[in-house]
Amino acid sequence: MDRLLTIKEASIWASEYLKRNVTASNISYLIQYGRIKKIGNNGGTLIDKNDLIRYYEAYGGKREDDWRGKLGDDLNWSLSFDYLKEADTTKHVHRLHPYKGKFIPQLVEYFLSDRTDAFKREVYFKKGDIVLDPFCGSGTTLVQANELGMHAIGIDVSAFNALIGNCKVAKYSMADLQKEIDRITKAVKEFLLNSNTPEFEEKLLRSLCGFNNKHFPVPEYKYKVKRKEIDEDEYGAAKEKEFLPVFNRLVREYKVKLTQDKADSFLDKWFSQHIRDEIQFVFDEIKKIRNADTKKIISIILSRTIRSCRATTHADLATLKEPVTTTYYCAKHGKVCKPIFSFLKWWETYTKDTVKRLQFFDGHRTQTFQACMTGDSRIIDIFDELGKKHAAFAELTKKQKIQGIFSSPPYVGLIDYHEQHAYAYDLFGFKRKDELEIGPLFKGQGREAKASYTQSIADVLNNSKKFLVDDYDIFIVANDKYNMYPSIAEKAGMKIVNQFKRPVLNRTEKDKGAYSEIIFHLKRKL
Repeated sequence: MDRLLTIKEASIWASEYLKRNVTASNISYLIQYGRIKKIGNNGGTLIDKNDLIRYYEAYGGKREDDWRGKLGDDLNWSLSFDYLKEADTTKHVHRLHPYKGKFIPQLVEYFLSDRTDAFKREVYFKKGDIVLDPFCGSGTTLVQANELGMHAIGIDVSAFNALIGNCKVAKYSMADLQKEIDRITKAVKEFLLNSNTPEFEEKLLRSLCGFNNKHFPVPEYKYKVKRKEIDEDEYGAAKEKEFLPVFNRLVREYKVKLTQDKADSFLDKWFSQHIRDEIQFVFDEIKKIRNADTKKIISIILSRTIRSCRATTHADLATLKEPVTTTYYCAKHGKVCKPIFSFLKWWETYTKDTVKRLQFFDGHRTQTFQACMTGDSRIIDIFDELGKKHAAFAELTKKQKIQGIFSSPPYVGLIDYHEQHAYAYDLFGFKRKDELEIGPLFKGQGREAKASYTQSIADVLNNSKKFLVDDYDIFIVANDKYNMYPSIAEKAGMKIVNQFKRPVLNRTEKDKGAYSEIIFHLKRKL
């Protein structure tokens, strides 16, 4: 019986086995999602140590050996950061708003910091240096530069991306922010008093809870699915159909309007009528805010909220397919789930989370300059544009010049960066500049798209050189499966002096293949 462990004992054993901290919550997660089997009842849950060993062998050292065999011995496994929890890779302001394709902050920190090892043998940046990210995205480089005592300039063609990045590094009056959050939350609750939607949703949740407890018991159901004892597709579809009459009856009883009368815009198509009304109500309240910084960060909270309230399944939240307006079987959660009919819960969750993250970052920030500008990195005059927004920072940049670049350009034919935030562009009225995106999804990955991408990235580097010190260091994160970066470097008058290959670990259960990306180190070609 010494192979049976309590959750606490399992966390201690796993920590010793893996040589890293494994909490009781980590073990509970494995039970809840069917990765390991629970033995015993509530209050006396036990775990078979052999079950844990099988799990960790599948996802631990054996995976590293397997990936090295497929990707090469030059794979720097330490850059996988596999020892980190999600809370570490999304720390403080890095999770103020979702964003596709961003790198984790620890990767930026590794190259900007004074850390050296067998792979990175030199220090390239120091405190007080200025770092450039010409594909700033959601501002990860800006935040990490701040933490390390460096200045940073970001450029992004998307106005909304620039807003996210600038909001992450801005300094706020927390008292004013909390006052406005409280005012708007109170107003939303009063707005909802005139609606029957909250009561409808409460009754629907009670019905779903009883149904799911009966037909999808936790964690037994997921454990059986993992071991092919239940055909998930067949069983899930049958139970989805079985619950639908209950849902339809409640919709009729409370006269809930599931769709809007028109579907001309993103906000029309992807939100129920009631949520669309809530969105507009809060947006109108935000317009009343006088403090510009407070107004911007609360706009980001609203955007984050409405993203979570789109009429889609949980599994398709990142990549939308078709609007979902009824209850459905959710493979992600292993039960019947529902669309969202009121966003108050998410609004309250994200307002509290945002305040907490901003306060935490305040304890780590340094007194340095960071700014993200909206523009085309192929042609932007950094000194001139920065001068329009931040005179002191522009003066420092002209005098000191930029030490180097750390950036992850868009991958060719992978993401439409404006479309991922279409709801925000619709609501806030930002001008979209899809035609200026480099390597967008809609242009594909054909020969012409790749040639255009190669030239565009080279143009960005050539333009950036005008503002860099002579002995610059440029680090570009890319999965260069088409081998374009040697040509890019040549066109930019640069040479690739080193390459750091890192494994990109599974982000979803569907993606288990060996995958790596390269951090290219470029310098001036003499």
